[in-house]
Amino acid sequence: MVVAADYITRERSGDQSRDVTGILAVQGAFAEHAAMLDRLRAPWRLLRSSEDWDDSITRVILPGGESTTQGRLLRSSGLFDPIAAHIAAGHPVLGTCAGMILLARRLENDGSVWFGALDATVRRNAYGRQLGSFRTTGAFGDLDDVPLVFIRGPVVTDVGPEATVETVVDGRPVALRQNRIIATAFHPELTDDTRIHELFLSL
Repeated sequence: MVVAADYITRERSGDQSRDVTGILAVQGAFAEHAAMLDRLRAPWRLLRSSEDWDDSITRVILPGGESTTQGRLLRSSGLFDPIAAHIAAGHPVLGTCAGMILLARRLENDGSVWFGALDATVRRNAYGRQLGSFRTTGAFGDLDDVPLVFIRGPVVTDVGPEATVETVVDGRPVALRQNRIIATAFHPELTDDTRIHELFLSL
């Protein structure tokens, strides 16, 4: 999905009166998530610093990007603590690619654990450069023929009892659910298929 250039500078949707989704925007592919939410007429706000956070935010999206950079900027921006509290309180969160890494309780090839909420072990950049970017289709829970776009995505190497596997590619789990957490190694925001975001908004 190609988004309009103004999504890089827009800070929020027009409607901020109900169920606002905060999109982490310190680095990464936040604009595509904003465009997807606009298609679904769901209010959103970019989260660049702690000043962007308030009680109107009922959902959070952690986008793809570079997880170590995002983690450090979460700390320096003051956003880490309110988002961590949001997740701990059981509110909905969608983590795509780097967002899955930020959510994971265990990282196989990285000493940094960020939110530590998702009961899984994740390996960063598991597909490497040879298979760094590819597309396929698969199921996501009850959803069939979901387009799956991978950009040097992580894979899940172990799943604990709190999480369930929603999508498998070549025998590897690439999407998990845990209560009101959805985490994917792929990028649903880079497609024209709105179903995963609709599921997230229904949590």
